[in-house]
Amino acid sequence: MRHSWLRTQTSDAVVARYYQELLNFCWRSLRNREAAFDLVQESYVRVLGAQDGAREPAVREPRALLYRTARNLLIDQHRRAALRRHDALDVLPEAAHPAAPLHLQPEQALEGSQDWQACVAAIDALPPRCRDAFVLHVFEELPHAQIAARMGISVSMVEKHIARGMLSCQAQLHSLRKAT
Repeated sequence: MRHSWLRTQTSDAVVARYYQELLNFCWRSLRNREAAFDLVQESYVRVLGAQDGAREPAVREPRALLYRTARNLLIDQHRRAALRRHDALDVLPEAAHPAAPLHLQPEQALEGSQDWQACVAAIDALPPRCRDAFVLHVFEELPHAQIAARMGISVSMVEKHIARGMLSCQAQLHSLRKAT
């Protein structure tokens, strides 16, 4: 019990001794009194909270720890502010608006959908055993040997089925591109 009383006395002394000094340091960096108050408070919360949970004796250099904590919080705050700095899209002219990623453009989305439908049609047109081997390889990512064991055929036959499925999809996509 005596140990916690000693720690409380030390914490009170640290608060009283370094508070104004740390506040001035933070104010010089931020030029905002309220933000400096918040930063100092957060520094003390972190340092004193770490001391309360520690089983070791109190920190030897509380001033250094407070300053390091405050400096780290300042750096974090500047990083967050830098991420938030950007121009409002309303202010920018239409031509300066950032473009959506290519895969989200309507033309690309339509083309992707058509490609998908063409491949599905090509797979559906494959003979059943060929389709099964192709689907197991492409969609379930099974190795050739495992597909051969599951289907009761040779690895060579699995390779032929997969090659036929690939060629069928490529031919379907090629004819789609030719038509558009």
